[in-house]
Amino acid sequence: MPASYSTNMRLKFSLLAIALEVVIIVQYALFVTYETAADSRKPNGTTTDFDRLYPSFQDVHVMIFVGFGFLMTFLKRYGFSSVGFNLLIAAFGLQWGALMQGFLHHLHDGKIKIGITSMINGDFSTATVLITFGAILGKTSPVQLLILTVLEITIFAANEFLVGEVLKAKDVGASMTIHAFGAYFGLAVSRVLYRSGLKDHEKEGSVYHSDIFAMIGTIFLWMFWPSFNSAIAPTSDGQYRAVINTYYSLAACVLTAYALSSLLDKKGKLDMVHIQNATLAGGVAAGTTADMMIYPYGGLLIGFVAGIISTLGFKYLTPILASKLKIHDTCGVHNLHGMPGIIGGLAGIVGAAMSSTVLYGNGLSKTFPERPKRTAIQQAGFQAAGLGATLVVAIVGGAITGFIISLPIWGQPPDQNCFDDQIYWEVPDAEDDGEQLNSSEHGKYKINPEV
Repeated sequence: MPASYSTNMRLKFSLLAIALEVVIIVQYALFVTYETAADSRKPNGTTTDFDRLYPSFQDVHVMIFVGFGFLMTFLKRYGFSSVGFNLLIAAFGLQWGALMQGFLHHLHDGKIKIGITSMINGDFSTATVLITFGAILGKTSPVQLLILTVLEITIFAANEFLVGEVLKAKDVGASMTIHAFGAYFGLAVSRVLYRSGLKDHEKEGSVYHSDIFAMIGTIFLWMFWPSFNSAIAPTSDGQYRAVINTYYSLAACVLTAYALSSLLDKKGKLDMVHIQNATLAGGVAAGTTADMMIYPYGGLLIGFVAGIISTLGFKYLTPILASKLKIHDTCGVHNLHGMPGIIGGLAGIVGAAMSSTVLYGNGLSKTFPERPKRTAIQQAGFQAAGLGATLVVAIVGGAITGFIISLPIWGQPPDQNCFDDQIYWEVPDAEDDGEQLNSSEHGKYKINPEV
Protein backbone atom coordinates (compact mmCIF):
# COMPACT_ATOMS: atom_id res chain seq x y z
CA MET A 1 0.00 0.00 0.00
CA PRO A 2 1.48 3.43 -0.97
CA ALA A 3 2.58 5.68 1.89
CA SER A 4 -0.05 8.25 0.93
CA TYR A 5 -2.73 5.62 1.59
CA SER A 6 -1.46 4.53 5.00
CA THR A 7 -4.56 3.87 7.10
CA ASN A 8 -3.06 3.06 10.50
CA MET A 9 -3.60 6.21 12.55
CA ARG A 10 -2.56 4.82 15.94
CA LEU A 11 0.61 6.85 16.49
CA LYS A 12 0.29 9.46 13.77
CA PHE A 13 -3.14 10.71 14.81
CA SER A 14 -2.71 10.30 18.56
CA LEU A 15 0.62 12.10 18.72
CA LEU A 16 -0.58 14.94 16.49
CA ALA A 17 -3.79 15.45 18.50
CA ILE A 18 -1.92 15.47 21.82
CA ALA A 19 0.79 17.77 20.44
CA LEU A 20 -1.79 20.26 19.16
CA GLU A 21 -3.62 20.28 22.50
CA VAL A 22 -0.37 20.83 24.39
CA VAL A 23 0.48 23.75 22.09
CA ILE A 24 -2.95 25.26 22.72
CA ILE A 25 -2.63 24.86 26.51
CA VAL A 26 0.73 26.63 26.44
CA GLN A 27 -0.65 29.43 24.25
CA TYR A 28 -3.65 29.90 26.54
CA ALA A 29 -1.39 29.98 29.59
CA LEU A 30 0.74 32.69 28.01
CA PHE A 31 -1.82 34.86 26.25
CA VAL A 32 -5.41 34.19 27.39
CA THR A 33 -7.31 35.55 30.36
CA TYR A 34 -10.93 36.23 31.33
CA GLU A 35 -12.65 39.30 30.03
CA THR A 36 -13.22 41.91 32.73
CA ALA A 37 -16.83 40.92 33.45
CA ALA A 38 -15.79 37.31 34.17
CA ASP A 39 -12.91 38.28 36.46
CA SER A 40 -13.66 38.24 40.19
CA ARG A 41 -11.38 41.29 40.55
CA LYS A 42 -13.53 43.37 38.21
CA PRO A 43 -14.29 46.98 39.18
CA ASN A 44 -17.69 47.81 40.63
CA GLY A 45 -20.28 48.67 38.01
CA THR A 46 -18.80 46.43 35.32
CA THR A 47 -21.49 45.43 32.81
CA THR A 48 -21.71 42.17 30.93
CA ASP A 49 -23.38 40.85 27.78
CA PHE A 50 -23.53 37.32 29.17
CA ASP A 51 -27.26 37.23 29.93
CA ARG A 52 -28.12 38.70 26.53
CA LEU A 53 -25.78 36.54 24.47
CA TYR A 54 -25.78 33.18 26.23
CA PRO A 55 -29.07 32.01 24.64
CA SER A 56 -27.62 32.79 21.20
CA PHE A 57 -24.40 30.99 22.16
CA GLN A 58 -26.41 27.89 23.11
CA ASP A 59 -28.25 27.94 19.78
CA VAL A 60 -25.06 28.37 17.76
CA HIS A 61 -23.42 25.59 19.76
CA VAL A 62 -26.27 23.23 18.89
CA MET A 63 -25.96 24.17 15.22
CA ILE A 64 -22.24 23.44 15.18
CA PHE A 65 -22.28 20.14 17.04
CA VAL A 66 -25.71 18.69 16.21
CA GLY A 67 -26.87 20.49 13.07
CA PHE A 68 -23.73 20.25 10.98
CA GLY A 69 -22.89 16.81 12.34
CA PHE A 70 -26.19 15.13 11.54
CA LEU A 71 -26.63 16.94 8.22
CA MET A 72 -23.65 14.96 6.93
CA THR A 73 -24.90 11.54 8.05
CA PHE A 74 -26.62 10.85 4.73
CA LEU A 75 -23.81 8.55 3.57
CA LYS A 76 -24.91 4.98 4.25
CA ARG A 77 -21.54 3.81 5.60
CA TYR A 78 -20.09 7.05 7.01
CA GLY A 79 -22.36 8.04 9.90
CA PHE A 80 -19.79 7.50 12.67
CA SER A 81 -17.27 9.66 10.83
CA SER A 82 -19.76 12.38 9.90
CA VAL A 83 -20.83 13.00 13.49
CA GLY A 84 -17.59 11.91 15.15
CA PHE A 85 -15.16 13.90 13.03
CA ASN A 86 -17.54 16.87 13.20
CA LEU A 87 -17.12 16.77 16.99
CA LEU A 88 -13.34 16.44 16.66
CA ILE A 89 -13.01 19.37 14.25
CA ALA A 90 -15.37 21.62 16.21
CA ALA A 91 -13.82 20.94 19.63
CA PHE A 92 -10.32 21.61 18.34
CA GLY A 93 -11.36 24.44 16.04
CA LEU A 94 -13.11 26.53 18.68
CA GLN A 95 -9.93 26.52 20.79
CA TRP A 96 -7.70 27.42 17.85
CA GLY A 97 -10.19 29.93 16.48
CA ALA A 98 -10.34 31.89 19.73
CA LEU A 99 -6.56 32.20 19.61
CA MET A 100 -6.32 33.26 15.96
CA GLN A 101 -9.18 35.75 16.22
CA GLY A 102 -7.87 36.97 19.55
CA PHE A 103 -4.42 37.75 18.19
CA LEU A 104 -5.95 39.76 15.35
CA HIS A 105 -9.00 41.37 17.00
CA HIS A 106 -8.82 41.29 20.79
CA LEU A 107 -5.21 41.58 21.94
CA HIS A 108 -4.97 44.03 24.85
CA ASP A 109 -1.68 44.54 26.67
CA GLY A 110 -0.45 41.26 25.26
CA LYS A 111 -3.50 39.32 26.46
CA ILE A 112 -6.55 37.87 24.72
CA LYS A 113 -9.62 38.43 26.87
CA ILE A 114 -12.05 35.52 26.55
CA GLY A 115 -15.77 36.01 27.10
CA ILE A 116 -19.12 35.02 25.69
CA THR A 117 -18.60 36.99 22.45
CA SER A 118 -15.25 35.36 21.74
CA MET A 119 -16.80 31.96 22.47
CA ILE A 120 -19.48 32.62 19.86
CA ASN A 121 -16.83 33.75 17.40
CA GLY A 122 -14.83 30.62 18.19
CA ASP A 123 -17.84 28.54 17.19
CA PHE A 124 -18.18 30.63 14.03
CA SER A 125 -14.58 29.92 13.06
CA THR A 126 -15.22 26.17 13.25
CA ALA A 127 -18.21 26.53 10.92
CA THR A 128 -15.88 27.40 8.04
CA VAL A 129 -13.97 24.14 8.50
CA LEU A 130 -17.17 22.11 8.85
CA ILE A 131 -18.41 23.56 5.56
CA THR A 132 -15.12 22.59 3.93
CA PHE A 133 -15.38 19.17 5.57
CA GLY A 134 -18.67 18.72 3.70
CA ALA A 135 -16.94 19.19 0.35
CA ILE A 136 -14.35 16.49 1.10
CA LEU A 137 -16.55 14.24 3.24
CA GLY A 138 -15.45 10.61 3.13
CA LYS A 139 -12.15 11.25 1.36
CA THR A 140 -9.72 12.31 4.09
CA SER A 141 -8.08 10.93 7.22
CA PRO A 142 -8.48 12.43 10.71
CA VAL A 143 -4.85 13.56 10.53
CA GLN A 144 -5.56 15.49 7.35
CA LEU A 145 -8.62 17.03 9.00
CA LEU A 146 -6.62 18.31 11.98
CA ILE A 147 -4.03 19.90 9.69
CA LEU A 148 -6.84 21.36 7.59
CA THR A 149 -8.41 22.88 10.71
CA VAL A 150 -5.17 24.57 11.77
CA LEU A 151 -4.55 26.08 8.34
CA GLU A 152 -8.10 27.04 7.40
CA ILE A 153 -8.98 28.77 10.66
CA THR A 154 -5.72 30.74 10.49
CA ILE A 155 -6.52 31.89 6.95
CA PHE A 156 -10.17 32.50 7.87
CA ALA A 157 -9.17 34.76 10.77
CA ALA A 158 -6.87 36.75 8.48
CA ASN A 159 -9.60 37.15 5.86
CA GLU A 160 -12.16 38.10 8.51
CA PHE A 161 -9.75 40.79 9.73
CA LEU A 162 -9.28 42.03 6.16
CA VAL A 163 -13.01 42.22 5.45
CA GLY A 164 -14.19 43.52 8.82
CA GLU A 165 -11.33 45.64 10.12
CA VAL A 166 -9.50 46.84 7.01
CA LEU A 167 -12.31 47.16 4.45
CA LYS A 168 -14.96 47.75 7.15
CA ALA A 169 -17.50 45.75 5.17
CA LYS A 170 -20.71 44.65 6.92
CA ASP A 171 -21.25 40.91 7.26
CA VAL A 172 -23.05 40.35 10.55
CA GLY A 173 -24.38 36.89 9.61
CA ALA A 174 -21.20 36.00 7.71
CA SER A 175 -22.65 35.09 4.31
CA MET A 176 -19.28 36.06 2.89
CA THR A 177 -16.68 35.38 5.57
CA ILE A 178 -18.02 32.02 6.79
CA HIS A 179 -20.29 30.48 4.16
CA ALA A 180 -18.77 31.62 0.86
CA PHE A 181 -15.28 31.34 2.34
CA GLY A 182 -15.78 27.82 3.70
CA ALA A 183 -17.44 26.59 0.51
CA TYR A 184 -14.89 27.87 -1.99
CA PHE A 185 -12.01 26.94 0.30
CA GLY A 186 -13.47 23.43 0.36
CA LEU A 187 -13.96 23.29 -3.40
CA ALA A 188 -10.33 24.30 -3.92
CA VAL A 189 -9.17 21.60 -1.50
CA SER A 190 -11.42 19.07 -3.22
CA ARG A 191 -9.99 19.96 -6.63
CA VAL A 192 -6.44 19.36 -5.43
CA LEU A 193 -7.43 16.06 -3.77
CA TYR A 194 -9.45 14.88 -6.79
CA ARG A 195 -9.16 11.17 -7.60
CA SER A 196 -10.86 9.66 -10.64
CA GLY A 197 -11.29 6.37 -8.76
CA LEU A 198 -13.95 7.97 -6.56
CA LYS A 199 -16.30 8.69 -9.46
CA ASP A 200 -19.64 6.89 -8.92
CA HIS A 201 -18.24 5.19 -5.83
CA GLU A 202 -20.46 2.35 -4.65
CA LYS A 203 -20.43 3.60 -1.04
CA GLU A 204 -21.26 7.22 -1.86
CA GLY A 205 -24.98 6.93 -1.42
CA SER A 206 -27.72 6.90 1.15
CA VAL A 207 -30.27 4.52 2.60
CA TYR A 208 -33.67 5.37 4.01
CA HIS A 209 -32.58 5.73 7.64
CA SER A 210 -29.39 7.68 6.85
CA ASP A 211 -31.43 10.33 5.04
CA ILE A 212 -33.74 10.57 8.05
CA PHE A 213 -30.75 11.16 10.33
CA ALA A 214 -29.50 13.87 7.97
CA MET A 215 -32.92 15.50 8.09
CA ILE A 216 -32.50 15.83 11.87
CA GLY A 217 -29.49 18.04 11.18
CA THR A 218 -31.52 20.08 8.71
CA ILE A 219 -34.27 20.74 11.24
CA PHE A 220 -31.86 21.83 13.99
CA LEU A 221 -30.02 24.17 11.63
CA TRP A 222 -33.26 25.60 10.27
CA MET A 223 -34.70 26.30 13.72
CA PHE A 224 -31.60 28.00 15.13
CA TRP A 225 -30.34 29.92 12.09
CA PRO A 226 -31.90 33.22 13.25
CA SER A 227 -29.62 33.00 16.31
CA PHE A 228 -26.60 32.35 14.08
CA ASN A 229 -27.25 35.46 12.01
CA SER A 230 -28.16 37.71 14.94
CA ALA A 231 -25.72 36.58 17.64
CA ILE A 232 -23.07 39.26 17.17
CA ALA A 233 -25.23 42.09 15.83
CA PRO A 234 -23.81 45.25 17.44
CA THR A 235 -27.15 46.78 18.52
CA SER A 236 -30.27 45.37 20.15
CA ASP A 237 -32.54 46.64 17.37
CA GLY A 238 -30.12 45.22 14.79
CA GLN A 239 -30.22 41.86 16.54
CA TYR A 240 -34.01 42.01 16.50
CA ARG A 241 -34.06 42.77 12.77
CA ALA A 242 -31.60 39.96 12.08
CA VAL A 243 -33.94 37.44 13.70
CA ILE A 244 -36.95 38.73 11.75
CA ASN A 245 -35.18 38.93 8.39
CA THR A 246 -33.62 35.47 8.72
CA TYR A 247 -36.88 33.95 9.95
CA TYR A 248 -38.74 35.02 6.82
CA SER A 249 -35.88 34.24 4.46
CA LEU A 250 -35.78 30.67 5.75
CA ALA A 251 -39.55 30.28 5.46
CA ALA A 252 -39.65 31.51 1.85
CA CYS A 253 -36.71 29.31 0.96
CA VAL A 254 -38.50 26.17 2.15
CA LEU A 255 -41.56 26.68 -0.05
CA THR A 256 -39.37 27.56 -3.01
CA ALA A 257 -37.10 24.54 -2.59
CA TYR A 258 -40.07 22.19 -2.30
CA ALA A 259 -41.69 23.70 -5.39
CA LEU A 260 -38.53 23.50 -7.50
CA SER A 261 -37.71 19.98 -6.32
CA SER A 262 -41.10 18.73 -7.47
CA LEU A 263 -40.99 20.75 -10.69
CA LEU A 264 -37.59 19.35 -11.69
CA ASP A 265 -38.71 15.72 -11.35
CA LYS A 266 -40.55 14.14 -14.28
CA LYS A 267 -43.06 12.56 -11.91
CA GLY A 268 -43.25 15.56 -9.60
CA LYS A 269 -41.60 13.76 -6.69
CA LEU A 270 -39.53 15.49 -4.01
CA ASP A 271 -35.78 14.83 -3.80
CA MET A 272 -34.49 14.46 -0.25
CA VAL A 273 -31.17 16.00 -1.32
CA HIS A 274 -32.96 19.25 -2.06
CA ILE A 275 -35.08 19.14 1.08
CA GLN A 276 -32.12 18.46 3.36
CA ASN A 277 -29.99 21.25 1.93
CA ALA A 278 -31.67 23.82 -0.29
CA THR A 279 -34.22 24.60 2.44
CA LEU A 280 -31.36 26.10 4.46
CA ALA A 281 -30.00 28.37 1.73
CA GLY A 282 -32.21 31.24 2.86
CA GLY A 283 -30.40 31.37 6.19
CA VAL A 284 -27.05 31.55 4.44
CA ALA A 285 -28.14 34.22 1.97
CA ALA A 286 -29.75 36.39 4.65
CA GLY A 287 -26.52 36.69 6.64
CA THR A 288 -24.87 39.83 5.27
CA THR A 289 -28.06 41.89 5.27
CA ALA A 290 -29.46 40.32 8.45
CA ASP A 291 -29.39 43.49 10.56
CA MET A 292 -30.02 45.90 7.69
CA MET A 293 -33.35 47.65 7.09
CA ILE A 294 -34.43 45.35 4.28
CA TYR A 295 -37.93 44.82 5.73
CA PRO A 296 -39.62 41.40 5.91
CA TYR A 297 -40.38 41.36 2.18
CA GLY A 298 -36.65 41.76 1.55
CA GLY A 299 -35.96 38.70 3.66
CA LEU A 300 -38.65 36.78 1.79
CA LEU A 301 -37.17 37.82 -1.56
CA ILE A 302 -33.65 36.77 -0.55
CA GLY A 303 -34.93 33.38 0.62
CA PHE A 304 -36.94 32.94 -2.58
CA VAL A 305 -33.90 33.58 -4.80
CA ALA A 306 -31.62 31.43 -2.64
CA GLY A 307 -34.06 28.52 -2.76
CA ILE A 308 -34.18 28.63 -6.55
CA ILE A 309 -30.42 28.90 -7.03
CA SER A 310 -29.60 26.21 -4.48
CA THR A 311 -32.07 23.66 -5.84
CA LEU A 312 -30.98 24.24 -9.44
CA GLY A 313 -27.38 23.90 -8.31
CA PHE A 314 -27.98 20.48 -6.79
CA LYS A 315 -29.84 19.34 -9.90
CA TYR A 316 -27.52 20.63 -12.63
CA LEU A 317 -24.33 22.26 -11.36
CA THR A 318 -22.92 19.61 -9.02
CA PRO A 319 -22.58 17.00 -11.81
CA ILE A 320 -20.90 19.58 -14.05
CA LEU A 321 -18.36 20.49 -11.37
CA ALA A 322 -17.44 16.82 -11.00
CA SER A 323 -17.32 15.89 -14.69
CA LYS A 324 -15.90 19.06 -16.24
CA LEU A 325 -13.83 20.73 -13.49
CA LYS A 326 -12.91 17.62 -11.48
CA ILE A 327 -14.32 19.14 -8.31
CA HIS A 328 -16.01 16.39 -6.32
CA ASP A 329 -18.31 18.10 -3.81
CA THR A 330 -19.65 15.31 -1.58
CA CYS A 331 -22.27 17.33 0.30
CA GLY A 332 -22.95 19.96 -2.34
CA VAL A 333 -21.61 22.81 -0.20
CA HIS A 334 -21.35 24.95 -3.32
CA ASN A 335 -25.14 24.92 -3.56
CA LEU A 336 -25.91 25.32 0.15
CA HIS A 337 -23.11 27.68 1.22
CA GLY A 338 -21.17 28.90 -1.81
CA MET A 339 -23.74 30.39 -4.16
CA PRO A 340 -26.13 31.48 -1.38
CA GLY A 341 -23.13 33.11 0.31
CA ILE A 342 -22.48 35.09 -2.86
CA ILE A 343 -26.18 35.98 -3.05
CA GLY A 344 -25.88 37.28 0.51
CA GLY A 345 -22.82 39.31 -0.41
CA LEU A 346 -24.58 40.81 -3.43
CA ALA A 347 -27.62 41.63 -1.31
CA GLY A 348 -25.26 43.37 1.11
CA ILE A 349 -23.95 45.54 -1.72
CA VAL A 350 -27.50 46.57 -2.62
CA GLY A 351 -28.43 47.10 1.03
CA ALA A 352 -25.43 49.34 1.61
CA ALA A 353 -26.09 51.34 -1.56
CA MET A 354 -29.68 52.00 -0.45
CA SER A 355 -28.80 53.00 3.12
CA SER A 356 -29.75 56.55 4.11
CA THR A 357 -30.82 58.63 7.08
CA VAL A 358 -34.36 58.49 5.73
CA LEU A 359 -34.32 54.70 6.03
CA TYR A 360 -32.25 54.35 9.22
CA GLY A 361 -32.66 57.66 11.01
CA ASN A 362 -30.20 58.09 13.87
CA GLY A 363 -29.32 54.40 13.64
CA LEU A 364 -27.44 54.75 10.35
CA SER A 365 -24.00 55.10 11.91
CA LYS A 366 -24.73 52.25 14.32
CA THR A 367 -25.56 49.86 11.51
CA PHE A 368 -22.84 51.22 9.20
CA PRO A 369 -20.12 52.65 11.49
CA GLU A 370 -18.15 53.99 8.51
CA ARG A 371 -21.03 55.92 6.94
CA PRO A 372 -20.05 59.28 8.48
CA LYS A 373 -16.86 58.98 6.39
CA ARG A 374 -18.34 57.18 3.39
CA THR A 375 -21.27 57.69 1.05
CA ALA A 376 -23.75 54.87 0.49
CA ILE A 377 -22.15 54.05 -2.86
CA GLN A 378 -18.68 54.01 -1.33
CA GLN A 379 -19.85 51.60 1.37
CA ALA A 380 -21.36 49.42 -1.35
CA GLY A 381 -18.00 49.44 -3.09
CA PHE A 382 -16.27 48.23 0.05
CA GLN A 383 -18.92 45.51 0.39
CA ALA A 384 -18.06 44.36 -3.13
CA ALA A 385 -14.36 44.46 -2.28
CA GLY A 386 -15.02 42.32 0.78
CA LEU A 387 -16.84 39.71 -1.29
CA GLY A 388 -14.15 39.66 -3.95
CA ALA A 389 -11.34 39.44 -1.42
CA THR A 390 -13.07 36.58 0.38
CA LEU A 391 -13.41 34.53 -2.80
CA VAL A 392 -9.78 35.09 -3.79
CA VAL A 393 -8.40 34.29 -0.33
CA ALA A 394 -10.63 31.21 -0.04
CA ILE A 395 -9.69 29.74 -3.41
CA VAL A 396 -5.96 30.45 -3.14
CA GLY A 397 -5.83 29.42 0.52
CA GLY A 398 -7.82 26.27 -0.20
CA ALA A 399 -5.55 25.27 -3.06
CA ILE A 400 -2.43 25.73 -0.93
CA THR A 401 -4.01 23.84 1.96
CA GLY A 402 -5.06 21.06 -0.40
CA PHE A 403 -1.49 20.60 -1.58
CA ILE A 404 -0.23 20.52 2.01
CA ILE A 405 -2.71 17.91 3.26
CA SER A 406 -2.15 15.80 0.14
CA LEU A 407 1.44 15.14 1.21
CA PRO A 408 2.01 11.41 1.83
CA ILE A 409 3.13 12.02 5.43
CA TRP A 410 -0.46 12.63 6.56
CA GLY A 411 -1.96 9.51 5.02
CA GLN A 412 -5.32 9.26 3.31
CA PRO A 413 -7.82 6.47 2.70
CA PRO A 414 -7.43 4.44 -0.50
CA ASP A 415 -10.26 4.62 -3.01
CA GLN A 416 -11.93 1.41 -1.90
CA ASN A 417 -12.06 2.59 1.73
CA CYS A 418 -13.46 6.06 1.11
CA PHE A 419 -16.96 6.84 2.40
CA ASP A 420 -16.61 3.96 4.88
CA ASP A 421 -16.40 4.13 8.68
CA GLN A 422 -14.60 0.82 9.06
CA ILE A 423 -11.22 2.23 8.09
CA TYR A 424 -11.05 4.47 11.19
CA TRP A 425 -13.76 3.19 13.56
CA GLU A 426 -14.74 0.03 15.39
CA VAL A 427 -18.01 -0.70 13.63
CA PRO A 428 -20.69 -3.26 14.63
CA ASP A 429 -21.72 -5.86 12.07
CA ALA A 430 -23.60 -4.16 9.26
CA GLU A 431 -27.28 -4.85 8.82
CA ASP A 432 -28.50 -6.20 5.51
CA ASP A 433 -31.50 -4.06 4.70
CA GLY A 434 -31.95 -5.52 1.23
CA GLU A 435 -31.34 -2.21 -0.49
CA GLN A 436 -28.41 -1.45 -2.72
CA LEU A 437 -27.49 2.12 -3.58
CA ASN A 438 -24.97 3.47 -6.02
CA SER A 439 -25.05 7.21 -6.21
CA SER A 440 -23.17 10.45 -6.56
CA GLU A 441 -26.13 12.12 -4.85
CA HIS A 442 -27.59 11.12 -1.53
CA GLY A 443 -30.78 9.31 -2.33
CA LYS A 444 -30.74 9.02 -6.11
CA TYR A 445 -30.76 5.97 -8.36
CA LYS A 446 -31.91 3.49 -5.73
CA ILE A 447 -31.65 0.03 -7.24
CA ASN A 448 -33.75 -2.93 -6.23
CA PRO A 449 -31.40 -5.95 -6.44
CA GLU A 450 -34.34 -8.25 -7.18
CA VAL A 451 -35.30 -6.41 -10.35
